[in-house]
This record gives sequence, structure tokens and C-alpha cells, in this order.
Amino acid sequence: MPRFYRYQVNTFFMSAKTKSILIVILVLFFDQLLKFWIKSHMMLGDEIIIAKNWFIIHFVENNGMAFGLEFGNSIGKYFLSVFRIVAVGAIGWYLSKLWKRDVPFGLIACFALIMAGAIGNILDSAFYGLIFNESYGQVATLFPANGGYAGFLQGRVVDMFYFPLISGNYPSWIPFVGGNDFIFFRPVFNMADSSITVGIISILIFYRRFFDEKHAPKAQPVTNATNPEVLADETSHDKMISTNEE
Repeated sequence: MPRFYRYQVNTFFMSAKTKSILIVILVLFFDQLLKFWIKSHMMLGDEIIIAKNWFIIHFVENNGMAFGLEFGNSIGKYFLSVFRIVAVGAIGWYLSKLWKRDVPFGLIACFALIMAGAIGNILDSAFYGLIFNESYGQVATLFPANGGYAGFLQGRVVDMFYFPLISGNYPSWIPFVGGNDFIFFRPVFNMADSSITVGIISILIFYRRFFDEKHAPKAQPVTNATNPEVLADETSHDKMISTNEE
């Protein structure tokens, strides 16, 4: 192939490294763009109905993990933030290993999605408390004169996607929750949470075999010393030689 066409092919098809970095950048861009819009246009609890009553933009903030799960007090938030940072570093290191190996790009894309989602929520907890004021009863202001509502790594994660697909009541005979309201899907989440979830589920469904093969015991090469058929032939041959000599 002429050098000119080889150059065109190489520039058209980006490397796995470049494409995975692009995935991280795009997810972070749209995740933060939507969160900034929510913070600067809505108060906590405000809603925008997108599709009847099953797809709603519902503004909430949480102090903890994905899908609004809480994790302790301020010390718990520091621990969770540090854990996220360490996890992002580990995923980045593993991605750098995958770039050098002959693996499906889909697997690399899954880890890029997980990494992007983790970074997106880290940015919320690290900086939103510093650059925004409270959203309780008011629309938050970016860079308020009196400072933000929390310190470094103490900000709250912005969530907005709400899908109450099924609603009703638990049967009365169910212990503890009988008669209570039932909503599926109740948790409110954001784009970063979705990115993490899609990445993890895709690995479990499509690429679990990659890890099974990686850790499977390697087959031992069959040699003359271990092959039963070869041993039998050699034994018969030795017996024939011994008989002829006699």
C-alpha cells in the first residue's frame, strides 16, 4: 500500500487509546454540562416532565454514592472521595495495560465509561461546594460573593434522571413494607452513574469470558514422556528388541 494511503488509513481509524480518551472527555463534558445547567436553572425538588409520568428531570443532591445512596457523615464523604480517586487511578493504570494488548475495543470502552463516570462524580464532590451556593429555596449562583456551601471534597453530587415506571402499593401481607407506596425505578441518578452502570453491565454480559480465559489454567504441552500412547509404543518396541536379541 502506498505511503499516502497508509497515512490516510492510520489517521481515519484512531488508536484504541485515542478513542477511549475521547469517550472519557465526551462523557465528562455532557455530564458536567447538564449538571451545571441544573444547578444554575433549578431549585432542589424542581421537576421537568419529559415524557408523561415515567421520565422526569427531578433535581436532587446526595452526599454519597451512585443512585443517591448515602455513605456516613463528613468523614465518610472524605473516605468515599479518596476511594473514588484511588479507583480512578487504578482504572487508568489498567486501561494503559489494555492499550498495549490485543483485546476487543469494546472492553476498553467499558472501562473508559466506568472511569469517566467516577471522575464526573468526583468533580461534583470536590468542587461544587466551593463554586456554588445552596439550592434550597433558590437557584444556585456560580461563584457567589460569600463563597460556596461546603469545603473541598464535601460537595454534593447532582442527580436528575428519574424514571418512576411502575407505581402502586406493596401487598399488606409483606412484612415491614406492606401497604407502603411502591415505585420502580425509585432512585434518581445522573449521567455519570449511567456511564458506570453501562460499563459494568456490559463487561459482565459481553466480556466476562475475557477474564475467565485470563485466569484459566494453561494446558500443559504433551511430550513423549507424558503421552500414554507414545509410552505404550515405546514399551512394545523395547519388548520386540529384547525378544529378537534372545
